[in-house]
Amino acid sequence: MTSLKYLLSALLLTSSTAFADEALYKDLPGDLPGLYIGASSEMFPSAYDDFKVADGDWKWCHSESYQGNPWRVTVTNELKRLVEGLNDSGINATFEISDSNGDVGQQINQIRTFIDRKCTVITSIVSSSTALNDAIKAAYDAGIPFITAAGSVTSPYAINVDSNYYRWGYDMINAIAKTVGEDATIMMVEGLAGHPIVLQEKAGADAALAEHPGIKVARTVNGNWTANVTKSVLLQALATYPGKVDAVWTTGSESRTVAEAFKQAGRDAPLITGSMTGDALGYWKENQDTYRFEGHGVLPHMTAQTLFRAAVRVLQGQAPKLNTLMVPLPVISNADLDGLYESCMTPDSVSVFPVPASDPLPAAEMDGYFKNPAPVPGWDYAKSPKACN
Repeated sequence: MTSLKYLLSALLLTSSTAFADEALYKDLPGDLPGLYIGASSEMFPSAYDDFKVADGDWKWCHSESYQGNPWRVTVTNELKRLVEGLNDSGINATFEISDSNGDVGQQINQIRTFIDRKCTVITSIVSSSTALNDAIKAAYDAGIPFITAAGSVTSPYAINVDSNYYRWGYDMINAIAKTVGEDATIMMVEGLAGHPIVLQEKAGADAALAEHPGIKVARTVNGNWTANVTKSVLLQALATYPGKVDAVWTTGSESRTVAEAFKQAGRDAPLITGSMTGDALGYWKENQDTYRFEGHGVLPHMTAQTLFRAAVRVLQGQAPKLNTLMVPLPVISNADLDGLYESCMTPDSVSVFPVPASDPLPAAEMDGYFKNPAPVPGWDYAKSPKACN
């Protein structure tokens, strides 16, 4: 969980950012308050502290904003597996999904359709932090909890299961400064333009860059969290910037693609940040002399699992204490890669993601977010799918 170093360094962040209201999280137990320091997510008291779903079958509806990369598909598949597994625990549950493919208006329409279909719960990876708020309020008014993952919304009528992406963007600039040096030249690869996570990550990076004024940003591009887009925009950026690039700050799962782009362009391999994946581990195995990584595990199985567990707890009346539940991101550096590598991982393993040996948010710690904590039916982290099943 949160280290003392994490907590102390977070206090050094610039005061110009609107951080989360400390009053809402300071009384959480254990290490949980440390996960909020520096977070820029808007926070409210929970709107579901007296909610409990009526007995009967569960219609679980999942509103996706984009299914164009393996990370998102893996989240959906794992969430579907978990929901359908409820049937083995005495809860009759069905799973439905919609995909707006990046169209905010379409996602709003799909959410309203879910409301009309009387879903029991709507889970979502949203396309905007603000645009869906009216639809989320409509779901709340209809007695349907709205639970997000991988990006928070500003509506007080949702429960956000998220991580501190501001902190992640900040930490990765610090890792570059520490590993490469205070005079590093970097390129920045952002995800989907306008996505809530992208905005938080960039704000954190900008705060860290202000503390390391010697770091030069040569180019900033949008890779859309998609491998072929990332490679294309990076090759274009490298073609227009002949100077040395020491590191690439990227917040997606495309570190292998970044490494390949530099190799294809005949450029020296940079330090790469981001989230670790199976294809990157496969690339590292074949290129251990050049591939360098400092980042975290923003992992799809973990995202689906914490979303599922939080939603079930809401449905069971466990009463969340606030609207945003933070999940720690496992830190991953070059020294960790050998322990994460599995035999099925190759540079082509774009649909394979490492699974941590232990639960990043164990049940006893997740209990701290709820007034009436109780076990989640059928939940057992030890039964999580393995990377090479």
